[in-house]
Order: sequence, then C-alpha cells, then structure tokens
Amino acid sequence: MQHPVVSREEWKAARIKLLEAEKEHTRRADELARLRRGLPWVRIEKAYRFETDTGVCDLAGLFRGRTQLLVYHLMFGPEYRAPCPSCSCIADGFDGVATHLANHDVMLWAVSRAPLDMLRAFKRRMGWAFPWASSFAGDFNYDFGASFSPEQQRAGIEYNYRREPALTPPAAHPDAMPDNNPESRGPGGITDQVGTDMATFTRERPGMSAFLLDGGVVYHTYSAYSRGLDAMWSMYQWLDRTPKGRNEEGQYWLRHRDRYDAGQPPCAACRGG
Repeated sequence: MQHPVVSREEWKAARIKLLEAEKEHTRRADELARLRRGLPWVRIEKAYRFETDTGVCDLAGLFRGRTQLLVYHLMFGPEYRAPCPSCSCIADGFDGVATHLANHDVMLWAVSRAPLDMLRAFKRRMGWAFPWASSFAGDFNYDFGASFSPEQQRAGIEYNYRREPALTPPAAHPDAMPDNNPESRGPGGITDQVGTDMATFTRERPGMSAFLLDGGVVYHTYSAYSRGLDAMWSMYQWLDRTPKGRNEEGQYWLRHRDRYDAGQPPCAACRGG
C-alpha cells in the first residue's frame, strides 16, 4: 500500500485543510436534518397489528406514551433461521440509545415479519433488551417498503424509491443484495448465516420509518433505506475514521456478534447500494 509519509507539521496542515471539508459536511448534514423535518406528513388510516412482549397492540400502542416513534425494519422473515447479520450489527447499538430516546419523547422499536417466538429467541441469544415487535401476517413492512412478496419480486419491486428489475431465477437481481459480492452467497456468506436462499432473503429489506402521534392520530413523517441507514451503523462511523476505512473488498466477513472466528480476516462489509 503506497501512502505519503510526512512530518508532523505537514500532517497538521493537511488535517486543517480536511477540517474545512468536515465542517462543510456537518453544516450540510444540519441542513438535511432540517429538510427532513420539513417533509409533509401522511395520515395513517390502516389498522396495523403487532405482537409484542406485553401483548397485541396497534401502531399507536407502540408509542408507549411518547409522541414520536422510530421503527427499524429489521430483516428477519418467517422463513429465516436468524436475522440478517447487517441488521443485527445495527441493532447491537439500540439498547443504550433507546433509553436516551425514550427520555426525549421518542420510542425506538425494531419490527420484523418473523413470529414473536423467533424474535424472543434471538433476543435471548444476543442479550438484547430493546422492544422488538412482530408484524407477522400483517401489511406493515410491506406498506412501508421493507418487505415484498414472491409475486412482487417476479414483477420487479420498488425499493429505496427506485424500481428494480424483475427477479430472474434462481437468484435475485444483484442490485437487490445488501452485498453485491458473490461470495456472500457461499458457505459462511449471508444466505448461509440466515438459513435461506437469496431470493427469499431479499424479500426483506433494511429500512427505518418515523411516525408522529398528534391528537390521537398517527402520521408517517419519514422513511429511509439502503445507504440512507449508514449513519445508524455505529461500526461504520468508527471504520470511516480508520486508515483502511470500510475495506469492502473480498470475502463477506460480517457475522452475528457471537459467531466471529478468532482467525476471521477483516475484508468485505455488507451494505446497501
């Protein structure tokens, strides 16, 4: 790897120059946050049903006394053996932040289509405590662009506000994969980890949606998918500040955090396109 090696004074000058770009990025991020808050709202008319650890509730019930709700659409379909390791990596950071959000008038939930018993079993395995609801047999994840039927796949789905080509058996269109690297399909790859084939795996997609409860009415205010979720990966924020960065080339390496091999080489990370 060729890289310039300079004196401390030269490094500081280069760092100060980069600081200006970082400050501009921060200012732009603040402006984007303002624009997100300025989006129009959509009134929720459909009655959604969720199974939770404390019983069945509707969408308003997920607010738990708060006026704002953030939902992470965690990729865990009823046909999976385990959830997507990328989504699990994001969820590893939920417990600490969920407490702070709950004390700032915001409830954070994960929602998946897998039955509640499967969610509970994986929560025990990971030691997670954040609220995780099942939308099994309901339309919630479908309506908010995070789940798709086999028929929709064959016709071509719309994900992240873009149309994808129709599914070509036996594998999903490459752009539909969280990691376009073919090695993610093999032993130890993402489909092996979740216990299903690629077409079934890609019927679930990562995403997040925001809602507001005002005067007893629930409004949808924002959703993001794919690379729009990057900022929620605390791991990525650290990797982006390392000399090698995300280092997303070669073998698919991301695992559920209790499944890492001591000798596993750091190579490709799983992320959306």
